Amino acid sequence: MRKFATAAWVTAAFLGALALVGGVYGAAGSGDRLAEALRITGRWSFLWFCLATWGASLAVLGGERFRTLAARGRDFGLAFAAGHLVHVALVGWFLASATKPFPRPQLIFFGIGVFWTYLLALLSLSPALRAALSPAQRKFLHRTGVEYLALTFAFDFTTQVFAGNLANAIHYLPLAVAAWLGPGLRLLVTFRTSVLSSEVRWLRE
Repeated sequence: MRKFATAAWVTAAFLGALALVGGVYGAAGSGDRLAEALRITGRWSFLWFCLATWGASLAVLGGERFRTLAARGRDFGLAFAAGHLVHVALVGWFLASATKPFPRPQLIFFGIGVFWTYLLALLSLSPALRAALSPAQRKFLHRTGVEYLALTFAFDFTTQVFAGNLANAIHYLPLAVAAWLGPGLRLLVTFRTSVLSSEVRWLRE
């Protein structure tokens, strides 16, 4: 039953991304449809990333009402990886059809983000890989990958806010705030856990 639920979330994320692309290309009107498809699938991926990575922190800070969200973290993480495949394919199409080279530093920066996306997915799906790593190593990889991906979203949305276009800034500001909120929540949980641990040690002394 659990595997069926995971497959359902993964399928929904992937088909949802395809439907969004189909909607962009099927809509009437002119314009850069590839650029619009990239934007909309990027936001779709970000939604799943937030669902996957905010739950545990919200459960610690907000209590029982967020437990269900936290329990679905793995499902949402795999859904993010599945939906993001469509965005990555569009990026490949964009790079192949571009008339001028994409800036190499940004290409490397976002390329590393793609690497982390599918390394974390592989770590989640492969019992053999998990068995080959210690709990501390798995925790390190998960935290590093999640925070790097959060940084890529935050960088992308924040640069759009300060791109010099007021309409663009208004549109991307909520996304930028949300992108920075995830790391902020995790930092707050770390701080709270550290304080509580210190209080427990003090009471035992």
